[in-house]
Amino acid sequence: MENPKDSNISHDISVGKINSLAVTRIIEFGVVLRNHNGDEEVLLPNAYVLDEMKEIGFVVEVFIYTDSEDRRVATTLRPKAMEGEFGYFEVVDFKSYGAFVDWGLPKDLFVPLSQQKTYFQVGKKYILRVALDEQTGRLYGSQKIGRWLEEPKGLTPSQKLDALVIAKTPMGYKVIVQNLFEGMLYNNEVFEDLHVGDRKVVYVKSYRGDGKLDLSLQPLGKQAKTVDAQKRILSKLAESDGKLVLDTKSTPEDIESMLGLSKKGFKAAVNSLKESGQISIQNGEIILL
Repeated sequence: MENPKDSNISHDISVGKINSLAVTRIIEFGVVLRNHNGDEEVLLPNAYVLDEMKEIGFVVEVFIYTDSEDRRVATTLRPKAMEGEFGYFEVVDFKSYGAFVDWGLPKDLFVPLSQQKTYFQVGKKYILRVALDEQTGRLYGSQKIGRWLEEPKGLTPSQKLDALVIAKTPMGYKVIVQNLFEGMLYNNEVFEDLHVGDRKVVYVKSYRGDGKLDLSLQPLGKQAKTVDAQKRILSKLAESDGKLVLDTKSTPEDIESMLGLSKKGFKAAVNSLKESGQISIQNGEIILL
């Protein structure tokens, strides 16, 4: 929160977005906020009003949504996802006309039946996109996420991006990148537990040409090191009749002595080789399969 002299007040009040608005009136139910031109106003209820906000001209960053009577209302709370973003939401109620999911605000997010692929179940979680109905000004959730995804453009190898895990497949994990693109993280390159709904930093490996991206959880330099470590382990196994007296509990000194690898690099390579079915670990030994 800052003085308006140092702020850029929003020109319009946008539903589903963060808006920087100035206090214009103080009333019984809260403070009234205005946009830059002063031709739009919205209420910030008392529940979110701090003492320093009770000053005409004070600028507040608020999220705008609509209440049960479809009136625009402001809050200093942040939802789990804003308009144009994807999230993983739990169903808290189901009606004949649609479902309601918890998205972190007092008023639950509505998901119409027409936006559900199958009937939702209370207590279950679903990947949804938060969308805006331009005609009514209401926010809603949509499970039909494919319609919102675009073909990747302007991305470069090794580019760092934000991703949301949306599904586990036999090959790996499907993700939505930057709320715009679909990508894949492959099992043999994932060295940690992932779950649907996890948000991760990913790196571009390549564009497959089918509208989807190949991605990595590690910068490509680290990935190259893992591949090199895998080759060393496989080469040593070939020289040693398919067995090495090492495992992930071996000391860093033993790993360095036998393979010239750090324990961290060794574990990453071993986990990758196990995932791809090239080795197994039995009784403290690595076995070539």
